[in-house]
Amino acid sequence: MRRRPIVIVIAEDDEEDRMLAREALAESRLANALYFVNDGEELMDYLYGRGRYAEPDAAPRPGLILLDLNMPRKSGREALEEIKSDPGLRSIPVVVLTTSKAEGDVYRSYNLGANSYIVKPVSFPGLVQVMLQLEKYWFEIVELPPEEGGEN
Repeated sequence: MRRRPIVIVIAEDDEEDRMLAREALAESRLANALYFVNDGEELMDYLYGRGRYAEPDAAPRPGLILLDLNMPRKSGREALEEIKSDPGLRSIPVVVLTTSKAEGDVYRSYNLGANSYIVKPVSFPGLVQVMLQLEKYWFEIVELPPEEGGEN
């Protein structure tokens, strides 16, 4: 059974990587709404509805965040820590999608509350395959929290 489309926010500072992610998601035929932010600071603005995201329709609550670790202004690590320490945001699944294979980054990401850690594939077909697997796991297999994220 196919569920309703889920909003995906991708925090990625590299323009080429954003383009590849958009194309890989299109290639994998994901029917999800896709939003891009350039760094951790913009991600937090998006999540808190600040600045250019102040209009209610400008920043729908994501069902999944794909987070690069190495970004300017506020790193993915800092954003992850902030998200997972906020009771209103911590239920949003965060998948670290980064080029770093460093054990320290893997451990720290999970310690900060990342739901998954994926090293970006070097090829476009590899990225399409990752997006297909993400779609299958996050949108078909697991049960995600309600969009409003309330605790009952």
